Amino acid sequence: MNFSNRNFVRGLFLIVFALVFGGAAARYPLGTFARFGPGLFPLLISGCLLLIGLITVLRSRLVAPVPLDYNFKNILIILVSLCGFVIVSHFLNMLLGIVFLVFCSTLAGTSYSWVRNVKISLGLIAVAFAFKHLLGLSLPIL
Repeated sequence: MNFSNRNFVRGLFLIVFALVFGGAAARYPLGTFARFGPGLFPLLISGCLLLIGLITVLRSRLVAPVPLDYNFKNILIILVSLCGFVIVSHFLNMLLGIVFLVFCSTLAGTSYSWVRNVKISLGLIAVAFAFKHLLGLSLPIL
């Protein structure tokens, strides 16, 4: 196993996540395709993720290896963004949490565009409203 190959490690992480979440989803009733149970959709998504992970691992053996490097500054920025999202969503509201998450997490990228961040924020806010109003989830949006 070559843990210095970015493609191999990426595929390995996808496989691990798929197995963990697929195992958790399998504990719920699956139902049938005619009447979905609460575990069927996450299990199907985990299966697709497992397939993508396996393909990524196989592909990493066939293409030239890409070196794996760690940028701890970017890891810290993403962690702060996620923790900030939770804190802002809890004490203010989820819409401001989404905006904070997008604007803060893009600091870890190679380019920064506030116009792109506004578009991404609006898209995620639309998804949150759709989850709340179309699926009936109780999200603390406002």
